[in-house]
Amino acid sequence: MRLTSWPEFDRAAYLSLYMKQDLMRRSLSAACLLVVAAAGCRSSPATDKSSTDSSFASLQKRGEMAMGVDQYTSSHKFEVTPDGGRISLQRDRDDSVGVSQIRAHMRLIQHAFQAGDFSTPSFVHERDMPGTRVMAAKRAAITYAYEDLPRGGAVVITTHDPEARAAIAEFLAAQRTDHRAH
Repeated sequence: MRLTSWPEFDRAAYLSLYMKQDLMRRSLSAACLLVVAAAGCRSSPATDKSSTDSSFASLQKRGEMAMGVDQYTSSHKFEVTPDGGRISLQRDRDDSVGVSQIRAHMRLIQHAFQAGDFSTPSFVHERDMPGTRVMAAKRAAITYAYEDLPRGGAVVITTHDPEARAAIAEFLAAQRTDHRAH
């Protein structure tokens, strides 16, 4: 007599049910967000500060989607250096999963930027970022290097081209402002 530890089941039916449940959860989440957004629209007129805070919250949410980590518990730094700059992202606390996610994201950013692809920051900021057109056009004159940090990663940007260096500084300044970072 052969004993089996798992009952036999219809895998396709199980996956179909799982996907339907997942779709229902996502639909319910979206409906809740719409209700909250609609309620917010009926409140008193927004001041410039609340509008800015709402825009910042939206930027943080898109950042979380792009980077895979909570933006409120992570720290960005956008530093201009004499030969380019440095973008670093680290978790604010010990979090091995978050650190791994950041490192994977920063490696992808390094490769995308080296190829002249700035679509991720465009998505997060909902606009073409200042300096990126020149950075894309001068990508052969710019080097992007990834490095591990204790709780995340960094992309070091170097160039000897004055126009590219100015574009990098413009890009990093816009990032620093939008992310309210150092």
